[in-house]
Amino acid sequence: MAQQRKRNPNGAGTITKRKDGRFQAAVYVLQPDGTRARKFAYGKTWAECDTKRRELLAKVESGVPVPTRSAKLAEWLPYWLDNVVKPRRKLSTYDKYEAHVRLYLVPSLGAKRLESLGVADVRRFLVRLEQQTTAATAKESHRVLRTALSAACREELITRNVASLVEPPRAKSRELSPWTLDETLAFLAAARKDPLYVAFVLAIAMGLRRGEIVGLRWTDLDLEKRVLYVRQQTQRRRGVLYDDDPKGRRRRAVPLPAMCVAPLRWHRMRQAAAKHRAGECWKDGGYVFATRTGSPVEPRNLYRSFTRVAESAGLRVIRLHDARHGCATLLTAAGVAPRVVMEILGHSQISITMDVYTHVVQDTQREAISHMDRLLRRRHGAG
Repeated sequence: MAQQRKRNPNGAGTITKRKDGRFQAAVYVLQPDGTRARKFAYGKTWAECDTKRRELLAKVESGVPVPTRSAKLAEWLPYWLDNVVKPRRKLSTYDKYEAHVRLYLVPSLGAKRLESLGVADVRRFLVRLEQQTTAATAKESHRVLRTALSAACREELITRNVASLVEPPRAKSRELSPWTLDETLAFLAAARKDPLYVAFVLAIAMGLRRGEIVGLRWTDLDLEKRVLYVRQQTQRRRGVLYDDDPKGRRRRAVPLPAMCVAPLRWHRMRQAAAKHRAGECWKDGGYVFATRTGSPVEPRNLYRSFTRVAESAGLRVIRLHDARHGCATLLTAAGVAPRVVMEILGHSQISITMDVYTHVVQDTQREAISHMDRLLRRRHGAG
C-alpha cells in the first residue's frame, strides 16, 4: 500500500488529521474582492479530503473566487437580481422579484447567511408572511427565494436549496366567472360602434391577452390565409411603453375565425383614413390599434373602454382577462381538445387549460344528469 503523503508543495495546501478523527484540508483561495484567504475542507478519509483540496486548487488556477464565508441573503439577493435575473428575464419578472426581495425577503431573512439558512427559518418566514399578507403573496415569495437559492447552488455557494424542502402555502384559486354566451353577444352588439370593437372581438373570439392585443402589428396578420401571429406584447412599466416577448416567451400562430376577418379589414380602412388626416403627425409603428397619431393604445385605456361598454349594456363588469376564460369555455364546450385550446390561448401548462376544461365538463355532466332525471321521471309516471 502506497504511503499517504502528509505534506504538499508550497501553495498546494495542507492536509492534517483532527482530534475528532476527520481530516482537514487548508488552501489559500481567491476572494470575490480580489484578496486571498484560507479555505478549509473536511473529509472522513485522507483521500476524500485530498479530492476536495484538488478541487479548490483547480478553482485557484482558473481564477474562480471561492468565498471563505458565505454571503448574507441581504448581499446575495441584490447581486442575484442584478446579475442573474435582469440580463435574462423579462422586465415585468424582474420588477416582481425585486418587490418581493425588497418588501419581504431582505427584511425578514436578510441577516441570515446562505450556508446557515435552515428549513425551519424558511418555514417560519412563510407562516408569518401568510398571516401578515395573503397565502398568494407568501407562495410567490417562496418561489422567488427558491429560484434565488437555486442560482446560489449553481454557483456552488451552497450545497442544497432549503427552500425546495419547504412546501409552499396553498393559495385559493380565483373563482372564474366569464360571461355566458348571451352576455358575450350582448356585449359585442353594444361595442359595435366603439373604436376598439375589433380589439374586443379578438379578446373574446381568440382569447388574446391585453398586452398581445395592444402590441399587435399589421405584419402579424395574414388576412388572406386567415392567420394571426402572436409575436410580442406591449406593456407599460416605469412610466414607459415597451415591446416584450409574449408571456412565457410563447410565440404562436393562431387561425383567424371568419368573424374576425371582415372587422379587421374595416378597421384597416378606418386607420388609413386617420393616418391621412394626421399627416406628418402620424408616428407609423405599424400597430393595429393606434391613437390618432399612430402611437400604440395604452393598455389601461383598452380595459377602460371594455368596462365602459359593459356598463352601458347593463352587463356585470368582468376583467378583460376573463374574456380569455370565456373563449376557453366556448372552445371546450364546442368539443375542441384541451391541448388545442392550450395552444390557441398560449397557456404555459396544460393544467391551466384543464381548470377551465373541468369546469365546462362538470356543467355538461350536470345538464346530462338533469336530462336523464326528467326522462326517468316521465317513464316512471307513465308506468
